[in-house]
Order: sequence, then C-alpha cells, then structure tokens
Amino acid sequence: MYKSNKEKNKETEKKQTSNSTPIYRPKKNLNQLQLRLMKAHAEHHTKKHLAMMKKLMLEGFCFQQAHSKTMKAIGK
Repeated sequence: MYKSNKEKNKETEKKQTSNSTPIYRPKKNLNQLQLRLMKAHAEHHTKKHLAMMKKLMLEGFCFQQAHSKTMKAIGK
C-alpha cells in the first residue's frame, strides 16, 4: 500500500548514508563547514583517524560516511 512520510525518509536516509560510494564530487579543499567539524572532531580522535577522514572527504564522501569508514578501518 502507500508508505508514510517516515518510511520514505528512512529509505532515503539509508540511500544517502551508504558507505560504498561518495555522494559528492571529488574536490581539492575541504569547505568551511567540514573544517569546523574536523576541528571539533579532533578533540576525540587520533591524527591517523583525522588524516583518513580528510582523504575520504576530499574523494567526495560526506563527513558521516568518512567517519564510519575510518572507524571500521582504523578506529579511534
């Protein structure tokens, strides 16, 4: 039958947070929002973790995708 808005939103969230493919085009520099998030994020994570996240975000992954992939690969 018909899906409610909540069900539709859950489906789109799952599609958007897929860790396998970047949701943005690759870029040369992080934008201001990403830099601010990384600065706050640095308090809780290692330099190796932050370096991998930056690399992934430059490849086009969003902050959440980059963090998830990094946590699986490196950890904290």
